[in-house]
Amino acid sequence: MAVVITVPICLLLAVVGLAVHGRAEALGDARTTRAEVGLSLRIQALVHQLQRERGLTNGLLGGEKEFRPQLSATRKRVDTALRGMRSASAVEDVVQRHLRRLADIRAAADRGTAGQAATLTFYTSAVNALNAVDPVAETATGADRQLRDGLAALRELAAAKESVALERGLLNGVFAQGAYHGRAYIDFTEVRATRVAALTRFRQVATAPQRAALEKAFATEDAERATAYEKHAEGAADGSPLRADARTWWDAMTVLVDDLYAVQQSVGDDVRDRADQLSHDAELALAAYLVTGTLIAALVAGLAAVASRSLTRPLRGLAETAHDVARRRLPAAVARIQQSPQDSAQLLTPEDAQDTPDARLLGGAAEIAEVAASLQQVEHTALQLAAQQAGLRRNTTESLANLGRRNQSLVRRQLSLITRLERQELDPDALAELFELDHLATRMRRNAESLLVLAGQNPPRPTAAPADGLEVVQSAVAEVEQYRRVLIATVEPVRVRGHAVADVAHLLAELIENGLNFSPPAELVEVHGWYDAKDDTYSIAVVDHGIGMSEADKARAGALFSGSGSGEEALVAAPTRFLGHLVVGRLAHRLGEGAQVHLFDTPGGGLSALLVLPGRLLAPVEDPSTSPPPARPAVSSLLNGFRAGVARAEARNPQGASS
Repeated sequence: MAVVITVPICLLLAVVGLAVHGRAEALGDARTTRAEVGLSLRIQALVHQLQRERGLTNGLLGGEKEFRPQLSATRKRVDTALRGMRSASAVEDVVQRHLRRLADIRAAADRGTAGQAATLTFYTSAVNALNAVDPVAETATGADRQLRDGLAALRELAAAKESVALERGLLNGVFAQGAYHGRAYIDFTEVRATRVAALTRFRQVATAPQRAALEKAFATEDAERATAYEKHAEGAADGSPLRADARTWWDAMTVLVDDLYAVQQSVGDDVRDRADQLSHDAELALAAYLVTGTLIAALVAGLAAVASRSLTRPLRGLAETAHDVARRRLPAAVARIQQSPQDSAQLLTPEDAQDTPDARLLGGAAEIAEVAASLQQVEHTALQLAAQQAGLRRNTTESLANLGRRNQSLVRRQLSLITRLERQELDPDALAELFELDHLATRMRRNAESLLVLAGQNPPRPTAAPADGLEVVQSAVAEVEQYRRVLIATVEPVRVRGHAVADVAHLLAELIENGLNFSPPAELVEVHGWYDAKDDTYSIAVVDHGIGMSEADKARAGALFSGSGSGEEALVAAPTRFLGHLVVGRLAHRLGEGAQVHLFDTPGGGLSALLVLPGRLLAPVEDPSTSPPPARPAVSSLLNGFRAGVARAEARNPQGASS
């Protein structure tokens, strides 16, 4: 009876204690949130004026002298907002670090000696720093979803408003100058993308009235006029002249920015009202829980001594059983199921299917025995799920392999037919179309082989004799879609052994395709090759000047290249955009020890991939007397950068990234 009474009382006491603690935290969070939302709105008021000053200054530097009166008034409002920030120490630190040169920037802008890009960067850095120090970004929100969503909506709206204001200032200067210069168009597209993403996230967490207010801001005549100007600006990506009235653009976008600021203030008021309501509710709930907790604590104090004796021993036995299941039996059984191709029912050992612990072994408590039986049922359910997942992975891999083999057979027959037609055709135009079909079929064959590589069931294409390194590179280029954008630069003479030719060409094709896909349409992708006599290796570099890759994505790609992402689990779990990396890793692994793939940032922007082939994959050059052509100065600098990058990678990881 003691157990029956004490256990629920103890649980209730624990629940009450957690509830009291939660109400206390909720009360503190609500009060803190209200204060920090007020500070956030003051920060956003300063950001709003800085955004306006940034746009007017950019237009002034672009040649629009009519902005000078508005700029003077805006500067006064910025100074007033800055004086209001003196009481906030965190904001004051940001002001000192990022706005200490504000007076010098203004003076240079008035003299016309300030650089337009540098000035825009100065204001943008200050705005980003203020948004980063915004206390709303770190406010504790407790468990109230409405408050969390309101704070998230406030953050996303601030990011969207900054993108709109930055676009206003950027195009203000472009329209004033009459054309794009430098990276202005790329900056314009990046700002537009950031705005779209922030608004999408805002709509996901905002309330219906907040979304309606946002749509109303973008439905005004000024907003539609600004959209028309944006479309006009999109059509001048080639550097053609832009005939647009910078003043009209500024006025339209200023109305839109002001409307977004009004929406931002409205969302802030909603968050503050919600924090007030939560604070009041938390005070009442805290008082009620404290009274209830005191009464229950008095009751538990009289029953705790008796109840503890009847609970300690059976609970200890149950805990030991649970730990054994969680730490040893269940992981071992799951590992056996995932690694074996047999049916899961044949893999369950007697240890995995032992009977429910006897109640007498747990101190005679039938309730504890029932919990132990439930624990065993959980174990069996987990084993069944693991077996189903293992079967699903095997079926998926076999299906991909079967589909890849069928496609490969069809494409080979198609290539054979196209080759016969090419030999018979005499009309140059028809022959050119047949060559285009041949190129498409070659790309289809590579895709089919990639499926088989991912499934781990693709034998390499037979190649009897070694091939020249330039021929291997040309074969890889022939298997990509935009082969005309590939520049084969200096490729020093080398011979690749026959069994590795197809895999090297396939691997290079994947790297080149990736470089082409993530480069501007008019930008070339370069391929370089050189022999390193010191290490007896041959390196092939694929260099693009595109958008590059984040450090996290490079680390993930490096893991796939090194073979740590191999197996059916990687094939099923890897995101689609990383399947090409997985193909590269599988091919590098098949080339054997010493074959490595590294990623580096290209000087000036972009990403470079380096394939290192060990000496065992190389054959003697047919004409040893032929000396390799000297590399151009730019190429020599590039190769030195690659070698330095490889040295740094090896210093960080002495075992290397060998596949």
